[in-house]
Amino acid sequence: SGLSPLNEDGKKNLLKEQLSAFRQSLLMQGMKKCRKPLSWLEAFGLLEAHLQATDNGKRQVVFLDELPWMDTPRSGFITAFEAFWNGWACHLDNMMVIVCGSANSWVLDEFIDNHGGLYGRTTSEIKLSSFTLKECEQFFAYKGVKMSRYDIVQSNMIFGGIPYYLDGFKKKLSLAQNVDQLLFSKNALLRREFDRLFSSIFTHPDEMKKIVCLLYTRHSGFTRAEIAEKTGIEEGGNLTKLLKGLADSDFIIRYIPFGKSRREECYRLTDPFCLFWLRYVNNHDPIDESFWQNNLQSQQLASWRGIAYEELCLRHISQIKSALGVSGVVSRQSSWSVTGNDQQDGSQIDLIIERNDNVVNMCEIKFYSDNFSVDKTYDRVLAHRLNLLSGRLSKKQTIHSTLITTYGLTYNEYSGDFQQVVTIDDLFAV
Repeated sequence: SGLSPLNEDGKKNLLKEQLSAFRQSLLMQGMKKCRKPLSWLEAFGLLEAHLQATDNGKRQVVFLDELPWMDTPRSGFITAFEAFWNGWACHLDNMMVIVCGSANSWVLDEFIDNHGGLYGRTTSEIKLSSFTLKECEQFFAYKGVKMSRYDIVQSNMIFGGIPYYLDGFKKKLSLAQNVDQLLFSKNALLRREFDRLFSSIFTHPDEMKKIVCLLYTRHSGFTRAEIAEKTGIEEGGNLTKLLKGLADSDFIIRYIPFGKSRREECYRLTDPFCLFWLRYVNNHDPIDESFWQNNLQSQQLASWRGIAYEELCLRHISQIKSALGVSGVVSRQSSWSVTGNDQQDGSQIDLIIERNDNVVNMCEIKFYSDNFSVDKTYDRVLAHRLNLLSGRLSKKQTIHSTLITTYGLTYNEYSGDFQQVVTIDDLFAV
């Protein structure tokens, strides 16, 4: 397994340390003692010799974990791996080599999309995504952590379904207590996770963080030209590579706002942990060690829940389409905001699902602790949004007003404003 790019003292683990760890792994697997390799070509030569010495005709599996970390600057790692695989390992019927790494962009560039000696060499690939709500529920049940679906949703809005983060939950604590002990308490496990995260995943973590911190400042995101202008990163191949790396690693999404052309494509920060960390942990020293418990009913957390729930719904768009019964219909989703002027008020639609069956779902996303109720004022807001959207659609398209909320819709004289309602139980579908 590759060593983390940074050790406990904050110093980089370079070629010498990586080669030493590689040799130590071979010794633990029974390789005879030998001098430390001075290059990756020597290191893979040791691996090849050990595999030959232990080959009895049965399946041999080489598992290289955190491979991107081994590829330190100017180390010649890829060249050595190519020589190992193309020159020897690929010719053996009983040989299986599995490579793994948390740096998705590196794995894609160096293996999946490699145009050199590793082109077309991969047999299969598995992208490990964060847990869905259903998987979070199953994980908590396995760990003995008892939590309502309402709280599981909130945990996903903070930690994004990352197993490593969820594994830090203690079953004797409530959600609020777990959030405090993971993020806000003294020596909290994830207090410095933001910097460690980028250092472990990306070759140029500072530039990646600069982009992420910019995207955090605007919920609707920025165009490529705006990102270049505001970060000082030249709008060329390097910016393309950085944005692709962030998208491949599920930190950001690229989307076309409703009614816009491809030239107006935007990038949005969607990673829940980064959004939460930048809002409540970054530059907040000293931090209230019981921050979450002390602010459960505060307005700042109420407003955060509304925005974070929107992001969660976008991450569970397949479950939403399934609940609407349109999984088999080709569709695309986007959001829309209209700036007000002297003639009309501005407005914003959380989610628009344009379907090929000529139906457009105008979705309102509301995070509530109880059933949502439409009153006279909100009825007028919905009518205004419906009118604005109708003016942008063709005559053959029909709008279905759709509510995505926690528990459901209270029946009253205005509840007919919504044709369909999606609840968190729908989001927990497989």
